[in-house]
Amino acid sequence: MKIFMKALLVLFIAIFVGFPLFSMTYYTMVRTSTPGFCSSCHEIRYAYNTWKSSSHAFNSKGIVVDCMDCHLPAPQDTWNFFFAKTTHGLKDIFVHLTFDDPVKEYNHEENRKKAYLSIKNEQCLKCHRNLLYISNKRGAMLAHRTVLYPRKGYEKKCTDCHQNLVHNKKGYYNLSKM
Repeated sequence: MKIFMKALLVLFIAIFVGFPLFSMTYYTMVRTSTPGFCSSCHEIRYAYNTWKSSSHAFNSKGIVVDCMDCHLPAPQDTWNFFFAKTTHGLKDIFVHLTFDDPVKEYNHEENRKKAYLSIKNEQCLKCHRNLLYISNKRGAMLAHRTVLYPRKGYEKKCTDCHQNLVHNKKGYYNLSKM
């Protein structure tokens, strides 16, 4: 009878404590993974505006690439995703709370360079999968082949060539049409 009671207690804890805790954690992760949430800090508004006016947010195919698609590992890699998301979030909260004037003190160009260094090819390849069969652009097809199948010592990153796609400074941002 004692074993039955212990099993029942474990089941009770799992259902009434574990499930709500898991659900709240998942809900929080989903809600804080949107570009709207990312742009709620003043420091990130610049990055949001430059993203919103780029081809990653507004293009003829209707595909939208969110912040986490480039800046975080794939969600299927649960532990690395959670760790990276937590680290990014804590860094942004630290900047928001400790800088006297975060908008002026936050060095966008320096952080842009750090972000490009941290983006791995796998993050780009989540969306850009058909790079070896671009029939009307042979040069691009061959260039992508050297990235996907590099010779030893000649490894490249997607961002070595594709640097000015998203967070580019503009004189104004006409977001009303987007």
